[in-house]
Amino acid sequence: MLRRARISVSLVFLIHGILVSNWLSRIPAVQAKLHLSVGILGATLLATAAGALIAMPLTSKLVGRFGSARVTRVSTLLLCICVVLPGLAWNTPVLAAALFAYGAAAGLMDVAMNTEGVAVEAAYSRPVMVGFHALFSFGGMIGSLMGSLAAGYAIEPQWHLAAVGGALAAASIPVCRHMLVNASEPLPDTSSTRELLRPLIGLGLVAFCILLGEGAMADWSAVYLGQLSSPGVAPLGYAVFSLSMALGRLRGDWFHERLGSVATVRWGSAVAAAGLGIALLADGVPATLAGFACAGWGFSAIFPILCSVAGKKAAGKPQAGIAAVSATGYLGFLVGPPMIGFLAQASSLRMALLLVAALSGLASVMARVARINSRDVLPGPRVP
Repeated sequence: MLRRARISVSLVFLIHGILVSNWLSRIPAVQAKLHLSVGILGATLLATAAGALIAMPLTSKLVGRFGSARVTRVSTLLLCICVVLPGLAWNTPVLAAALFAYGAAAGLMDVAMNTEGVAVEAAYSRPVMVGFHALFSFGGMIGSLMGSLAAGYAIEPQWHLAAVGGALAAASIPVCRHMLVNASEPLPDTSSTRELLRPLIGLGLVAFCILLGEGAMADWSAVYLGQLSSPGVAPLGYAVFSLSMALGRLRGDWFHERLGSVATVRWGSAVAAAGLGIALLADGVPATLAGFACAGWGFSAIFPILCSVAGKKAAGKPQAGIAAVSATGYLGFLVGPPMIGFLAQASSLRMALLLVAALSGLASVMARVARINSRDVLPGPRVP
């Protein structure tokens, strides 16, 4: 039963990654279809963030009432539907509304599936959370490849996204059948909002620093590498970063189990900071790519661990802790890229990206906020 639940949650994370990356890969096609300028497109894409940031706190209440298993099932189907909507938009306001709905569904699914992941991890009594996020990363790679093929064959976004959404909606029905329903039953509200949020403030700040770095790498790594080399080499920056992060997540639970939450967050942040420092201060493409790979590896396990710790610290309401930390981290992911752009305009892109290295170092210093208990390990018997 427990093994089936772990497989079920893993596949949900995979589905989430495939859905999100399929949409992201078709943004250029939708931009061309609606004749949007870069500025208008950027402003419209903020609707996705608005939807997610509004939905995440609401998800906490829904999970508390209906349980994470049921909300995960419903939100997965909802995201499969909403991923189709941006491809159907015929003007900018409709696209903004579609992206708001898509962002809300994605935020809903994100909190629900992470809450279910925390329940499975608690049942295993050993770290498994980072492995779930590894499946999300590999889902992102699969979805990006699917989107690239669809664009290469000039398939219209609405047909491509409808096919993906329909296929994954059908697949999600059997996938979600083995969730840990009893592990996600609502618990009584015995704590105030202040008592709930106090232990999460530090976790939220670390999540903000780490996801700001991930967002900056997504938007600016190719631009930075393009300044050092040819346009053909530029995309390798984010490709190396993403692959290193995915591979790091495959081993993240191993490190988490042996080192504990605090040490894994501390050393992961330090490796990311050092890697970015190497990438930005050393000359040459090989050194830059090596630094980006270190950053990806360092970042890989941190956010999943923060979600896991937040779920355990949230006074018997794991969904509320995950929602708070996820929303704060997601805010960093959103504000990071434009912040880097403004700083680059004022100085240089290299100097602006050094801020990411500095924030990664700050996360390393703050790693003690990820402590769960005196031993900083998950107690109880091991489950294979």
